[in-house]
Amino acid sequence: MVARAHLRYARISPRKVKIVCDLIRGKDVKTAAAILMQTPKAASELLLKLLNSAVANAENNHEMDVDKLYVSEAFANGGPIMKRAMPRAQGRSYRINKRTSHITIAVSEKA
Repeated sequence: MVARAHLRYARISPRKVKIVCDLIRGKDVKTAAAILMQTPKAASELLLKLLNSAVANAENNHEMDVDKLYVSEAFANGGPIMKRAMPRAQGRSYRINKRTSHITIAVSEKA
């Protein structure tokens, strides 16, 4: 059984989130939470809340044992891009892409 938690339209680039996702993928939940608390990245705070949500979903909706849970999936996909313009010299404008992410964490029980 797999319990998932999703975060949609997070205002952070998926490239930045994937770095932190790689740190916790495959780890047990307590180790993953400890890693996220000590990682000085902007995405680690979002992923910690998402991990706690996935654990709560596993415990309450699927009646899994919290001590046996591990992070089976952690990935970030790109969401919609907000396109903005920055004024530049001689009347030109440069595009600024404000990227968003769809983040998913799944936890499973160890066999």
